[in-house]
Amino acid sequence: MILYPAIDLKDGQCVRLYKGAMEKATVFNDDPAAQAKAFADQGAEWIHLVDLNGAFAGKPVNAEAVEAILKTVKVPCQLGGGIRDMATIEAWLSKGLARVILGTVAVENPDLVREAARAFPGQVAVGIDARKGLVATKGWAEETDVKVTELAIAFEDAGVAAIIYTDIDRDGAMQGPNVEATAELAWATSIPVIASGGVSRLEDLIALKETGAPLNGAISGRALYDGKLDLAEALAALKA
Repeated sequence: MILYPAIDLKDGQCVRLYKGAMEKATVFNDDPAAQAKAFADQGAEWIHLVDLNGAFAGKPVNAEAVEAILKTVKVPCQLGGGIRDMATIEAWLSKGLARVILGTVAVENPDLVREAARAFPGQVAVGIDARKGLVATKGWAEETDVKVTELAIAFEDAGVAAIIYTDIDRDGAMQGPNVEATAELAWATSIPVIASGGVSRLEDLIALKETGAPLNGAISGRALYDGKLDLAEALAALKA
């Protein structure tokens, strides 16, 4: 399992939200590139980036911060938030991003996901964000009646590199991930699943690992900033 340290970008700063609420943002660093370098220096193999403003706006908003990160670190980065057309996908990948994450369009325009996955093998992931098992879109502001497993299975044959599954009610709440639902999703699809939302201590990562489910990794943000999770220790535990 890979541990993906998260850098959530709002107004050019590294923040963490509480259960997806933009008005409940805590600023952890006003220099995202320095934060990315710190994660890389501690041994991170990947970095997970989210353009929070972009998720609401439907287009990239924190591009300057993302580009600064890509120029500063050599480790691969994946980005979600506001990526909703082929031109934006192409632009980001040409700037050195290793993987784009498509969330809202996975529900609203699944053909775009398929087209992008064909055009850029291994570089397109689907972000599935959910409340109580139902998918939410547009920066988690809109809820749908689409079930998580149904959406994941719909992309089985699309060549998608990974699914990032976020339980919104756990995100930023430091209450642990939804281990059961994450494992269930990983067993239900052949696409590698990355757990997100609520990973707040070493025991959470071990619990995910011990399900035996074919999980690619887990994302953690607030716990790393708060010092509740030590990145080097977590990386060692996942390799054990």
